[in-house]
Amino acid sequence: MTSDAALDLHRTSDGDKSGSRRGRPIVSDHEDFSQMNEMLKPKIMLEATRLTRAGRVTDATALLQSMLRGETAPNMHFGGASDVALAGRTPPIIDAKAETIDETDRPLFGVATSARPNRFGALRTLFDRVRRRSPAPVSTPDIVPAGGRFIEATYSNPAGTRKYKLYIPSRYQGQAVPLVVMLHGCTQSPDDFAAGTRMNLIAEEQTCFVVYPAQPSDANAAKCWNWFRPTDQRRGQGEPSLVAGITRQVMREYLVDPQRVYIGGLSAGAAAAAVMGATYPDLYAAIGVHSGLACGAANDLPSAFVAMRQGDLADALGSGDISPVLGNGQAVPTIVFHGDRDTTVHPRNGDHVIARSMRTTNSRKTVHRGRVPGGHAYTRTIHTDPSGRAIFEHWEIHGAAHAWSGGSPAGSFTDPRGPDATREMLRFFLEHQITIADEVIE
Repeated sequence: MTSDAALDLHRTSDGDKSGSRRGRPIVSDHEDFSQMNEMLKPKIMLEATRLTRAGRVTDATALLQSMLRGETAPNMHFGGASDVALAGRTPPIIDAKAETIDETDRPLFGVATSARPNRFGALRTLFDRVRRRSPAPVSTPDIVPAGGRFIEATYSNPAGTRKYKLYIPSRYQGQAVPLVVMLHGCTQSPDDFAAGTRMNLIAEEQTCFVVYPAQPSDANAAKCWNWFRPTDQRRGQGEPSLVAGITRQVMREYLVDPQRVYIGGLSAGAAAAAVMGATYPDLYAAIGVHSGLACGAANDLPSAFVAMRQGDLADALGSGDISPVLGNGQAVPTIVFHGDRDTTVHPRNGDHVIARSMRTTNSRKTVHRGRVPGGHAYTRTIHTDPSGRAIFEHWEIHGAAHAWSGGSPAGSFTDPRGPDATREMLRFFLEHQITIADEVIE
């Protein structure tokens, strides 16, 4: 098998298939790590950083990909405002599959003196995963319960246009019901994400709307939400304005209870959900972050890879560059799920999501441990406010990789061995309501 072919397949560690894509083979890329030391050129890394901070993310990604392939980028020199001309390259893919976690890993962009031989394969996957197979078609019973409807619509504003799918429960008769916004991960679609999470099926039981915004490939080659770009971490701008606009459009067109609007996601979608909770705390009563990162965890492409791979936060986190995205400091109730064997988004990122949310909140912590019969063990940490209300929950799932916990194999990137993240997330959501201000600022 060629290296490129290997990169087209999803990897998990030690033969664990819990995060595989519907039975695809699990392979490893055992390239010599000494090649990585040769290819991680300091000047190229500095140039990639400069390009991303200048907003030229596509050029920066192409440069990194060329570096890791050992190629020389055409017509490139360093130092000027128009240094790189890499037309036709693909946009960044920020949800690649990596190898086994090693707590002694050196910084992603540093030159290590020793490392395991499969590390080069992991890095190459991060930067060079440009060809991907589309998810297999999903059957209707996996998405739409009997009597429910799953319709497609479109929303546009100055930031762009996004399609979305909306699930309307069978018992909706014009009464005010909750709304859940679900942001898919990279390479996924609304149908695929709905099938894998089974959110429509659980929402049918509770009579909730569920809306799935769709990230198109022209916004990101792998259909990732661009959670790491400053312009996509700010209220009223970029992708946050599009997701909020979709939410409000559904609220205008159907009778949604404005006190019970929630948002969750997986991986890049989870990071985007964290952004939405930070930038629109007046819109969402609670957020769910599954295998994702905190708002402001990265401010460009290199810092995104560092945060994903090692759980290290961007230097600018909380500084003047990032703090304006974080709203008025109001804590939004948050539930987090993260596998402790996740090699795509380091498990420390789940801790960061809770820590950021708790900055302005006094809470009491309790810890519960359990195991799903025949499945994963887990540690559930609950933080309650002085009234005894649970405002933060963190589910650490032992032995789980980068996949939706308790999900259905009908969708991609799921781990049926639980616990059931969908049911627990919706349970947490419905415990919370928001106080609606008389006037909402766009």
